[in-house]
Amino acid sequence: MPSLPLDDENRPIFTVGQVSEMLEIQQAFLRRLDQLGVVSPSRSAGRQRRYSRREITVVRYVVDLVDEGMTLAAIRRVLQLEALVRELTAERDALRAALAERDAALAQREARAARADGEAGAAAGRDARRAERDN
Repeated sequence: MPSLPLDDENRPIFTVGQVSEMLEIQQAFLRRLDQLGVVSPSRSAGRQRRYSRREITVVRYVVDLVDEGMTLAAIRRVLQLEALVRELTAERDALRAALAERDAALAQREARAARADGEAGAAAGRDARRAERDN
C-alpha cells in the first residue's frame, strides 16, 4: 500500500496560513523566522512557503523559546548548537562501534595466537618426549 503525503514528516505540504492557524501565531512571525534563517521552509512552484511536519515542530519549539524570553538570534544559535550536538553524538557513537569491532577482532586474533602457541608448545613437548624415548 503506498504511503500518504501526511505519512512523510519531511514532505512540505502546509502553507503559511495553515501553520499560522495551527500554532496560533502571526504569519508575519513565520516569514520573519524564514528571513532570519531560523526555519527555512521549502518553496512551491509558485514560490510560496511550504512547511513539513518536522518544520512545524521546530516552529512550535521556537515559539516556546520566544515565550521564555529568548531572542530570535539566540534561538537560531541554540538550534545550530543542538544540530552540532546531534552530529557529534552520531560521530561518537560510530567511533565507539568501530572501536568495539576493533577490540573484538583483536581479542579473536589473540585467542587464535594463544591456541597456536599452546599447540606449538604441545607439539614441542611431544617431540621432546619422542627424542628422549628414542635415545
